[in-house]
Amino acid sequence: MAEASETVTGGCQCGRIRYSAQIESRQAYLCHCRMCQRATGGVAAAFVGVEKASVSWSTEPDWYASSPIAQRPFCATCGTPLGFAYPDAAKMDLTVGSLDDLSGFVPISHFGAETINEVWLDTRALPRDRCDSYPSLVARWERAKER
Repeated sequence: MAEASETVTGGCQCGRIRYSAQIESRQAYLCHCRMCQRATGGVAAAFVGVEKASVSWSTEPDWYASSPIAQRPFCATCGTPLGFAYPDAAKMDLTVGSLDDLSGFVPISHFGAETINEVWLDTRALPRDRCDSYPSLVARWERAKER
């Protein structure tokens, strides 16, 4: 049985670029290829696949030709990576981190497995700090409110 389509929204950090898209599933994947690592500055990129025709941009994103076969939408103002696309394909990927609501998205596979950095896969045993309980960060936000 096919899953029902739903609309998701997202955008860049500064708000200049917003989008909405129809998704068929909340199944996502992690790409560990070196291009995605460099494009996002992370150890992997989290993506959800969508039909290009289902994506509606409030403002057309900037596009970077990251290789002879692929391009990436991003915001040139704040630098937020928004996705990945092959120009000749009907589908593209949106970065999970650029979605407004990440709840319910589940990674189901790894891509670019040749460059997985295994030590970053299972971090459950590492200590955890909350932003709202980190004294120097809380103090910075308090000072910013006073300005």
